[in-house]
Amino acid sequence: MKLKDIADLVPLAGQAAGEMEIAGLTSDSRKVQPGYLFAALKGVKADGGAFAADAVAKGAVAIIAPRDADIGVPDVPVIRVEDPRRTLALAAAAFHGKQPEMMVAVTGTSGKTSIASFTRQIWADAGFSAANIGTTGVFSPTRSDYGSLTTPDPVELHRILRELAEEGVTHAAMEASSHGLDQRRLDGVKLAAGAFTNLGRDHMDYHPTVEDYLAAKMRLFDTLLPKGAPAIIFADNEFSQQAIEAAKAAGNEVLTVGRKGTFLALKRVEHERSRQHAEVRIGDDIHEIALPLAGDFQVANALVAAGLAIVTGVPAAAAMRALERLKGAPGRLDLVGATEDGAPAYVDYAHKPDALENVLASVRPFTTGRVIVVFGCGGDRDTGKRPMMGEIATRLADVVIVTDDNPRSEVPAAIRAEILAAAPRAIEIGDRREAIRTAVNMAKSGDTLIIAGKGHEEGQTIGGVTHPFSDHSEVAQALKERLK
Repeated sequence: MKLKDIADLVPLAGQAAGEMEIAGLTSDSRKVQPGYLFAALKGVKADGGAFAADAVAKGAVAIIAPRDADIGVPDVPVIRVEDPRRTLALAAAAFHGKQPEMMVAVTGTSGKTSIASFTRQIWADAGFSAANIGTTGVFSPTRSDYGSLTTPDPVELHRILRELAEEGVTHAAMEASSHGLDQRRLDGVKLAAGAFTNLGRDHMDYHPTVEDYLAAKMRLFDTLLPKGAPAIIFADNEFSQQAIEAAKAAGNEVLTVGRKGTFLALKRVEHERSRQHAEVRIGDDIHEIALPLAGDFQVANALVAAGLAIVTGVPAAAAMRALERLKGAPGRLDLVGATEDGAPAYVDYAHKPDALENVLASVRPFTTGRVIVVFGCGGDRDTGKRPMMGEIATRLADVVIVTDDNPRSEVPAAIRAEILAAAPRAIEIGDRREAIRTAVNMAKSGDTLIIAGKGHEEGQTIGGVTHPFSDHSEVAQALKERLK
């Protein structure tokens, strides 16, 4: 493609530069190849302008840069723009071209992964070729690519969307993280609908305030979603009304779900250990469903997903029937197994206060004995949530074991101490493997065990090294050893 084919760049590049052929795009100078367009972005830790000369030396034929960036005097066209991240995303969308016909995105603190997965499953149940993109990776009829970023960078994202479209995928659901929205990673995605789940404390190491965090989330509605497009909003969160107001102000069609919802109204729920019976009102009809997942929060996730599916072509009755065949996303209240006397052991990704509170509260209705939780907090991340999670665990669980969870460059014992300050009754076991085995061995009939924080992850990062580690595998092994 030519430089002039990229949105927003033609007036700035000039006629001669506009005829230049572009072979690829990147914001990583290490990935530059001959013919590439390089975006010199300002990051948290580094300024891409410092790598412009290196990019040109490797064959970059043009550079996108902030208007005030000092990138030297490279012998290639420099396209200076107000918002280089958005320009890169639009350029990536134009470069890759294709994307699934029906795209939806979901934002919020918790539930994004499950909702994206559930939406894909409902679409597939209705006969559509569907995919989802997010924290656990990319999943479609032909691929299960496990990943680690909630929202991929725009060049990678639009490459994935092109591949999905070429595969024949017509419907795709993706997670929209606050980082991804703030950094313009979703710009250029042609969205048919969007959704909001909830807002709790997270990423306070990136966002200066909760208001800033919410504003980043609301960019899905006020910037990316076309006017008049449906906005599915979970109505039962303390921030739901602010999300509703933001979506209405942006001109979206607001459709609420949940106990306070008017589009999909949850009328009744009965909890069991591995499933839940619910009544949902849609218009004048009441649908009775047996959701094969534990946890009240999974009912909320299922309703948001059903709302997205319905507004993108699935009949309401078909969407409700599909809920009875859902499979949980990897590491989301994932039942690994049970002790010989029936105590279930779950792995869950809960690594933030609201998520931990939700998962612990969700297992209490079917726990006749003790709720046992093992968790820690990550290093080099929001430190303020550590005592909050200690307090939540102490309040909602009967036995609390505080352990390590990706301490990264921090001293693990110091992280645990910040949690334990608000959890005086907790047991401290720094070695996560030992903590899991201790919890499995103490579980008795009637107890429920939750291993929280890592979910689907396959590694434990200590210092600058990520060691192979899976909560799922460790729990399974501990259960197996207990039976010997």
